Amino acid sequence: MSIFDLSGRVAIITGGNGGIGLGIAQALASAGCNVSIWGRNAEKNKSAAATMSGCAGKVHTGVCDVSDPTSVKSAMAATLERFGRLVATSSLASLFGTARNEHYAATKAAINALVRALAVELARQGVTANAILPGWIKSDMTAGIMANEKFVGAVMPRIPMRRFGEPSDFGGIAVYLMSKASSYHTADCFVIDGGYTAF
Repeated sequence: MSIFDLSGRVAIITGGNGGIGLGIAQALASAGCNVSIWGRNAEKNKSAAATMSGCAGKVHTGVCDVSDPTSVKSAMAATLERFGRLVATSSLASLFGTARNEHYAATKAAINALVRALAVELARQGVTANAILPGWIKSDMTAGIMANEKFVGAVMPRIPMRRFGEPSDFGGIAVYLMSKASSYHTADCFVIDGGYTAF
């Protein structure tokens, strides 16, 4: 069996009904993982699940306002298999200054710190914790700003790959982090930005 085969695994994806979350959900389900999409919009959840009808893994949906990281953490630590994966979505804003956006940057930096702390706390239970830091990604949330020619003209020259990211660009890292291949990889922050922060 491939170390990237996720058959029998279960993933709960908050915000999995669109954008990066949906891109991750689709990749995990295609790799055989059973996926539960959590979001606040029931209709959007159902629509997202319908797009994955041909995937190997089963797809379920649920409506939630806030996930409880404490209960999820406890459940993973208590599994007989001693296996768990916590993957948080952070932001490039946690790495450098963003004018008039301090509150957002501060919360994302806190996520990075939380992930590192959980990685240390849960390592002996076989649970890893990592964060993904996306660059500029096309989604419903960013459609407005990406339609702004001034914004595109300022940002695109700073992206070495000369394109905005797509939700599907996060499928590979998601499958890796959910698989046995990443069993010794924890407390990391993965920058997926087309080279934006390096240029």
